[in-house]
Amino acid sequence: MSKSGNKKKYLLVGLAGLVLGFSLMIAFNYVWVASSKNESCMMCHFHPESDASWKQSMHYNSESGVMTDCAACHLPPKGSFEYVKAKIATGTKDLWSYMTKNTEDVDWDSKGELEYAQTIVYNESCKACHVNIFPSGMSDEGVTAHLYYDDNEEKLNLQCISCHLDVGHYNPNYKHSALTEAPVTEDNGIVYEAATPVTEFANFVETIPGTGASIKMVAIPGGSFKMGSSEKEPFHKADEAPQRNVTVSPFFMGEMEVTWDQYWTFYKETMSEGRTSPETIYANNQREDCDAVSGPTPPFGFPDQGWGMGERPAITMTHYAAETFCQWLTLKTGKKYRLPTEAEWEYAARGGTETPYYFEGNPKKFSDEGFWSGLFGADTTVINSYVIYAHNSKNRTQEPSKVKANPFGLKNMLGNVMEYCSDYYAEDAYSKMQDGAVNPTGPASGEEYVVRGGYYVDDAANLRSAARRKTEHDAWLKTDPQNPKSIWWYSDIKGIGFRVVCEVPEGVAAN
Repeated sequence: MSKSGNKKKYLLVGLAGLVLGFSLMIAFNYVWVASSKNESCMMCHFHPESDASWKQSMHYNSESGVMTDCAACHLPPKGSFEYVKAKIATGTKDLWSYMTKNTEDVDWDSKGELEYAQTIVYNESCKACHVNIFPSGMSDEGVTAHLYYDDNEEKLNLQCISCHLDVGHYNPNYKHSALTEAPVTEDNGIVYEAATPVTEFANFVETIPGTGASIKMVAIPGGSFKMGSSEKEPFHKADEAPQRNVTVSPFFMGEMEVTWDQYWTFYKETMSEGRTSPETIYANNQREDCDAVSGPTPPFGFPDQGWGMGERPAITMTHYAAETFCQWLTLKTGKKYRLPTEAEWEYAARGGTETPYYFEGNPKKFSDEGFWSGLFGADTTVINSYVIYAHNSKNRTQEPSKVKANPFGLKNMLGNVMEYCSDYYAEDAYSKMQDGAVNPTGPASGEEYVVRGGYYVDDAANLRSAARRKTEHDAWLKTDPQNPKSIWWYSDIKGIGFRVVCEVPEGVAAN
């Protein structure tokens, strides 16, 4: 073939390649653009309630008439590498889920909660439209909140939807933008005139004078136990060692965590109006001659998260608020109520057992961690009967009636919500504790407190009787816009509560 013929051949091949390449580019661009339209999103992400809540939101039904589409919130701003990366990753994940999962098995309620929303909504996308976060007409409260956001966005990793969760999918129960009063609860028609007299060391129901609230208290006999875990225990952590022989004296403990019915009684009687400075409240409540306590200020939004109140454990209060509840209960009943020490808590949780849980079972079989669990799934048959955790919680607290009690008759010692202890936290607390210690109380000072028991989103590995955690005061308050920050309510933790301990009254024989 002549050189002229070769040139024509190459020209035709090049032209065909150019046309093909151009056609592929057009096709790819069409698919790329079309796949970001609402119609494309709704092919996979269809749920009647989600669709309806979107159309009721201010991003769809706005005063300006401008409708914000799905991709504007659920992908980073267009034109960035992050947009491309997120679109590919999200599209691949969604397509796989659509092909392999049954929509009836999806917990749609949990998809509307903040923990999940934070993974699929981007601050940069919010700011791409809302360039001015101090528009004219904004309330003083809004200015204060946005100033806090502006100063701390990067440092605290604040997200717009932490306060504005309902703007994309309307939720009438979500209110985080303003202080709210205590909800109205049903009155049982009972008003107790006196606290329950305790004349023997036995279970009793504490009646709170002047209220219709009561608390079932369980008599916990004194005894000795091994506190902490050995290195052989699955999922053992360094702060659980070394194991120590510890003795605790008899005490009474609440059968379950303090419930909303009980906590709102305290709130209604003691609610602090206005924004009293923490220093003033601390000074008033810590006076030895104190005959009344200052209670919580109104919380931001509904602290029960819309899950229900009643017998569900009260949540989101600070350690100080839990201590103040105990102080109030002491003044109301004439008995000494307080938070449990860490030693008392673990002794009560174990209920005389020395195994990882107060029921039979290997943490490795219950846990999602590990190779075999990843292949075949965790064995939940036994643990589901005793614990509210990631596998059965539906991503929220549950009533104590859902589980069996431990050998001492206490419910939800593991799971449901984490529980405050009175001890300051230290990673090396056990190494500094004497073996054979009697009624140890932990370090004399510290910045954070011990929390025990794990909560409703935890894996079984974190629900062992010996497992320890600490409060995270700053992190749990990072989205609180108040100045000064609340000493009563945490804005960023839903899985914290407490149960009370009552000391044995003088003159009552415990053994």
